[in-house]
Amino acid sequence: MFRRIFLALALWLTLPVMVQAQSVQDILQTHAEEVLKPGRRSVGVVLDDLIASGLPQVVPFLEAWRDREIVQRESDGLFFRVIAEGDTATIADLDTGAEEQAAENDLTESRPNGGVRRAIGDALVQFQLSDPDIAKRQAAVDAIARSMDVSQLEPLRASIEGEPDAALKAVKTRLAGMLAALFADTSEERVAAIDALSSDLSVDVRAVLNRILATEDAVAEALPEDANVAEVLVVGGDLKQADAYARLVAANLAPPLVSNDDIRDALIANIAGGEVGGVPIHALDTDAARGLAYDALARDGLVPERVKPQAQIDAVAAHVFFASYSEPDVAATDAARAALDAIETRVGFSQAADLGLDALSLASIYFLAAIGLAITFGVMGVINMAHGEFIMMGAYTGFVVQQFVPDYTVSIVIALPLAFAITFGAGVAMERLVIRYLYHRPLETLLATFGISIALQQLAKNIFGTQARPLTSPEWLDGALVINDVIAISYIRIAIFVMALMFLALILFVLKRTRLGLEVRAVTQNPGMAASMGINPDRINMLTFGLGSGIAGIAGVAIGLYAKVTSEMGADYIVQSFMTVVVGGVGNVWGTLAGASLIGFLQKGIEWMNPSNTLAAQTYMILFIILFIQFRPKGIVALKGRAAAD
Repeated sequence: MFRRIFLALALWLTLPVMVQAQSVQDILQTHAEEVLKPGRRSVGVVLDDLIASGLPQVVPFLEAWRDREIVQRESDGLFFRVIAEGDTATIADLDTGAEEQAAENDLTESRPNGGVRRAIGDALVQFQLSDPDIAKRQAAVDAIARSMDVSQLEPLRASIEGEPDAALKAVKTRLAGMLAALFADTSEERVAAIDALSSDLSVDVRAVLNRILATEDAVAEALPEDANVAEVLVVGGDLKQADAYARLVAANLAPPLVSNDDIRDALIANIAGGEVGGVPIHALDTDAARGLAYDALARDGLVPERVKPQAQIDAVAAHVFFASYSEPDVAATDAARAALDAIETRVGFSQAADLGLDALSLASIYFLAAIGLAITFGVMGVINMAHGEFIMMGAYTGFVVQQFVPDYTVSIVIALPLAFAITFGAGVAMERLVIRYLYHRPLETLLATFGISIALQQLAKNIFGTQARPLTSPEWLDGALVINDVIAISYIRIAIFVMALMFLALILFVLKRTRLGLEVRAVTQNPGMAASMGINPDRINMLTFGLGSGIAGIAGVAIGLYAKVTSEMGADYIVQSFMTVVVGGVGNVWGTLAGASLIGFLQKGIEWMNPSNTLAAQTYMILFIILFIQFRPKGIVALKGRAAAD
């Protein structure tokens, strides 16, 4: 009878508390001191109670607490959020949001430190993972990726099933796998998660595996049976004798060595009657004498004894030096090592492929820059030092067009034929006014075209100034084609590669399948015979030089999308263009392609071996080209027959 009355009374007394506890304010009142003056160790209790309540007001409270916007009103001890500060502050109720006024001197601010704010942030993540706002869900996932804490695994897993965004769901799944590899409850589950990561080449996955494989140096008389040993170190190979003994000293397994400074300080401290350890002070002028005096003090028990070399060797020989994994689970470390080895192998192949794509891209740029020169120099034999300036003229043509046509796609479509027309006309004018009088006089041609290049550069500076001008690519060329976390190539480089292939096909078609190409080849091989067949050599030379110049102008538009557009941009490509034509084989389009490929891959290979010095890479490349020409002066694809003899 009394028991029933007691139970009823207890339920009656606790019922108001249970009902009252349905508000954030009630929970805070039970932890008022911890809320007002939170500490890293005490804040966990408050956070656990808030999370367990499941109240919707918890999230805005935690955000305000993290941002130091929570105050306590001293008159009644209630907590509020500060809306506006001043002599009379505006505060809001944490449950209803109702605003009211309060005197500034009646409010005490809660100021959580950095550690508490991080803990609050971790608690917020659990709520934000399922927030209707995708930006908050993404922010929560990013916060988990930064901290990688065991407490985040289950909330993250629970949020995956209901995630409506497919991309974010994939990110959550991947992140949950990384957390499972670190913190899953069973060894089997961890191994399965680690195995699933072995196909992911990203840096963060490798960081997770390296975290599992973190090691600590250790020393013992014998290998501990319960240690997860990563490597046994061999003294004299993996570990120097001196370093091994230092590890023994650090582990309190051997007495420390006595240094010369220690001997000196001990001798000074034990001077008595003009001598130390029976040795006169004036005799302590050598290391040996000071050592004898110190040993005498050691025999008297005044200082520690020196450790003899043989004693050091014996002490090292009596111990085993090893590195042990911080992770005690052997299955997890074995799986992590296998996964990391597989990833590093794939990363190596991917890096080689990425380097190859970079080299192919650079070769495409060199081919575009040199294909016009392959016609003017390779076919006509004219050393045109102003070829780079035709590239510059094409790039500036693209810039001017974009000033009048804001649609970048349309502007590029207009700029390509316009650049060809302008540089074609400039090339024809140059051939008619200068080059036609200098055929078969290479030195005079070189000097004349070099002077023209300087004049064109100065003209561009006077018109456009010395600053780099932007040639903006269309939006569909923004970004890069990402194959994996290692291999990526920008869409602009892909476009330049495609354009290089188009130019190759166009030049081959013109030279092999058109009347102009037939006449060009005829004039090149035998001008007199071509003239007797009714071909005008002067006209063909003019058109050929104009064609080579026009192609350089189109190449300038393409290169301008990738590189800076300045009055001196042509000088950056003229040397590589000549090298491309000479190395590939003068007078052969396929040789130009081979030369561009050789130079592009060679330069990228040298840069990979010495990435900190691009100038050195170009120097080594030029030296290699000089040696290459010594052994194969006619280039990679040499002409055959009568043309080769000429």
